[in-house]
Amino acid sequence: MELRIFTEPQQGATYDDLLAVARATEAGGFDGFFRSDHYLRMGDGAGDPGPTDAWITLAALARETERIRLGTLMTAATFRHPGPLAIAVAQVDEMSGGRVELGLGAGWYEEEHAAYAIPFPPVAERFDRLAEQLAVVTGLWATSPGERFSYPGRHYRLTDSPALPKPRQRPHPPVIMGGSGPSRTPALAARFAAEFNLPFAPVDDFVTQRDRVSRACEAIDRDPASMIWSVALVVCCGSDEHEVRRRAAAIGREPEELRCNGAAGMPGEVVEALRRYGDAGAQRVYLQVLDLADLDHLGLLAGQVLPEVA
Repeated sequence: MELRIFTEPQQGATYDDLLAVARATEAGGFDGFFRSDHYLRMGDGAGDPGPTDAWITLAALARETERIRLGTLMTAATFRHPGPLAIAVAQVDEMSGGRVELGLGAGWYEEEHAAYAIPFPPVAERFDRLAEQLAVVTGLWATSPGERFSYPGRHYRLTDSPALPKPRQRPHPPVIMGGSGPSRTPALAARFAAEFNLPFAPVDDFVTQRDRVSRACEAIDRDPASMIWSVALVVCCGSDEHEVRRRAAAIGREPEELRCNGAAGMPGEVVEALRRYGDAGAQRVYLQVLDLADLDHLGLLAGQVLPEVA
């Protein structure tokens, strides 16, 4: 099982905070550093010092790290047009030496759209736009050098695009999709995704959604074994119960709730939680770290959890 560190900077973080976590992620031996793509804090508080842009952040981290994979869970299709998004991700992929992955979703947080004047269409249209964005972004990347790319979509129309620049990874960086939708999500994932992720869900829900995506793969003659299966879980680990409770309090959560809904407790408990998902088919786990100032937390995970599941 691979472990990646997943952050939520909209809750309040500077670029320097993220850089420190990314460096600790790499030094600790984790597989990747991922971040959300949001512009507004969730829950109480102002979210000082304010949001950081996901792809600007990842571009900088591409030059400050050497090994770890870098990406988003998830970039919202409502935030960017697909052509400029394809250009930005391809550039960051080149800057990183081919270590970028694009998590792309329909967008869901209406308040952040209102706060920053981003159109927020109804859910059906958001999924229509997501489908077109996936086709455009991957189509631009996969177009052979010297050829042109056109796309006659309802929401996005491209005419004779040179489809440049090209990403370092060929045919293109891995696309990650996720969510619990019963039909459109599995169908789009089967067509476009290298990885399917289900965040913050019980093991049984993960199995149910994995089976839906597997059936969608089979419906288009794709081998479900070609999909990477992953989950995201809040992590709260302590060397003893006192430390578990201190870390839970720092993120405004209760240890008992985290033990039920995340990967929490002392190292052995966290390992057992991860193994339950591994036994259910998860090959990769994104550990959501919410207190970005607590680098000792990453050190504990690297020293006593990662070796037991890697």
